[in-house]
Amino acid sequence: MRGGCRVALSGTPGTGKTTVSTILKSEGFTVLSLEKIAEKHGCLGDLDISDDSKEIDIELLISKLKDEWNNTPENITIIDGHLSHLLPCDQTIILRCKPDILEARLEKRGYSKEKIQGNVEWELIGGPWNDNEEDNNWFELDTTEQNQNTIKERIIEWIADDFKPTAVNTDIDWIATMEE
Repeated sequence: MRGGCRVALSGTPGTGKTTVSTILKSEGFTVLSLEKIAEKHGCLGDLDISDDSKEIDIELLISKLKDEWNNTPENITIIDGHLSHLLPCDQTIILRCKPDILEARLEKRGYSKEKIQGNVEWELIGGPWNDNEEDNNWFELDTTEQNQNTIKERIIEWIADDFKPTAVNTDIDWIATMEE
């Protein structure tokens, strides 16, 4: 396995990021929360009662991390967060989930209808891919029916294989799936 680097673990809320990052932490990986990083650097806004979340000023956070993240970490560091794919990470893992299953997961969390709809739409259109402006090495995993340990194993295999792509085309396209 290679030396240190930063790996964004991103995806729509409800796809399993925090669960998977907790499992990866138990495997010895360093795991940092995007929200805690933002809070540490004064880039976390106030609680928005309408959707029960705190906005992160990503642009400000990126500028504050520029010097700090200029140095390579000693270990592989996982950055867990819905918008972590926007940070200057070396690699990116995107967790995905079929929109109807994601909707049910978010309903169980008690999210408002508006927040559920927004997140399901973001998943449907492949939100992180639309944010990707660089030719980064991204690894996309469908968490719809796979358990967290299987996801963990696939991530560890990908890291151990020096982040090589596992297939020629691994993009998940929910819209195309619906049209079939």
